[in-house]
Amino acid sequence: MQYAPTRATVNAVDYFQLIEQRHSVREFAARDVDDALVQRLAEAATRGPSAGDLQAYHIYAVRQPQMLRELARIAAYQEFISKASVALVFAALPGESRQKYGRRGRDLYAVQDATIACAFAMLAATALGLGSCWVGAFDEEVLCRLLIAPRGTRPVAILAVAYPTGEI
Repeated sequence: MQYAPTRATVNAVDYFQLIEQRHSVREFAARDVDDALVQRLAEAATRGPSAGDLQAYHIYAVRQPQMLRELARIAAYQEFISKASVALVFAALPGESRQKYGRRGRDLYAVQDATIACAFAMLAATALGLGSCWVGAFDEEVLCRLLIAPRGTRPVAILAVAYPTGEI
């Protein structure tokens, strides 16, 4: 029996290469990531699975230098965030998930949905030749105030994104 690779097999190989290429990048080039690429990252994020397809999360795109500096401060002074072209903040909306799934939706599903969305955006960044670094250490309350997020919003991840200084 001969093995003939199918299109799905070729895509699987590309996918596994993508996973092998992905790593945290904390040194960014001074080159702007254009809005079309940021939009592609957001679209990739929303392709991830979510409980009941609710997508009970918001994605905030932070680009302003002062806001990026504030994000770095809020995130335990991780200065590389301030050097990113954009920081995507993934924030769960537990109240939306609670309406359909009760306490488990509020306490777990919304956070999982936002986390999965961040993972999809991170992989998409790698596929687009961008570097990224997932940040989970930050003050949630201060971050919500900075983003002017609606009450009940729960930030779960910051994804700093930019072109890397070296190879990805």
